[in-house]
Amino acid sequence: MAKVFIIMGSKSDFPIAEKAIKVLNKFGVAYDIAVASAHRTPQRVEQLVTGTDAGVFISIAGLSAALPGVVASFTTKPVIGVPVSGSLNYDALLSIVQMPPGIPVAAVGMDRGDNAATLAIEMLALSDPALAKKLADDRKAMAEKVEKDSDFVVGEAGKVQ
Repeated sequence: MAKVFIIMGSKSDFPIAEKAIKVLNKFGVAYDIAVASAHRTPQRVEQLVTGTDAGVFISIAGLSAALPGVVASFTTKPVIGVPVSGSLNYDALLSIVQMPPGIPVAAVGMDRGDNAATLAIEMLALSDPALAKKLADDRKAMAEKVEKDSDFVVGEAGKVQ
């Protein structure tokens, strides 16, 4: 059973999805992935969204980035939009964050499939103590790495080596 469903607007979005997949795999979170277009295959989007028991959606889209909003229109489950950078860059971001009242979509930074997966895992961890522990351990490891990196750069009494 997939806990996260990743829907890309086109196969060219796969490099962004790979970032999400890497994080989901790291935490052992099951996922499904598909390509569907808000404009070219809206019925497919609806079928994918209503036909899954996934708890969170990650929707990756560029240009007009309508896909995350369309996904959100078919579910009351959380939808995380990932804007894909392009020639205009902010068009996708603004499209995702400017949703009408009552149909929210969470947004992460441009091309940040990894952060979308982390946010999805945080949502799932609200009702999964084992997943919450994995997240806490991961955060601790990140903090330890920063401290170790600082030890490499800064020597005794805070002097740069």
